[in-house]
Amino acid sequence: MLESVYQSRVLDKLRDMFPGCVIIRNDSAYLQGIPDWTILYGRYWAMLEIKASRKARRQPNQSWYVEKLGEMSFAAFIFPDNEEEVLDALEQALRPRRRTRVPQRV
Repeated sequence: MLESVYQSRVLDKLRDMFPGCVIIRNDSAYLQGIPDWTILYGRYWAMLEIKASRKARRQPNQSWYVEKLGEMSFAAFIFPDNEEEVLDALEQALRPRRRTRVPQRV
């Protein structure tokens, strides 16, 4: 499968999973190695590097950026073999967390 075809499929899934999200294509010419896609959803963000296969060539610094950005919020390489796992983790990362509610005395 061509990477562009797989990217379109993943981006469509993201739009379905996170209605109203903003998906931005990053410019690797500006910052070499930065993941290709930023997903903004509510107060949360994530970055994805979409690859057509696990063995697809990685650019210098891509692994470093995915690890660093993953520590800040969420970042991952996604490809057909790990798609379900990454999308499940992404859903956990981008869904609003419940606020603790303090019971009120009547």
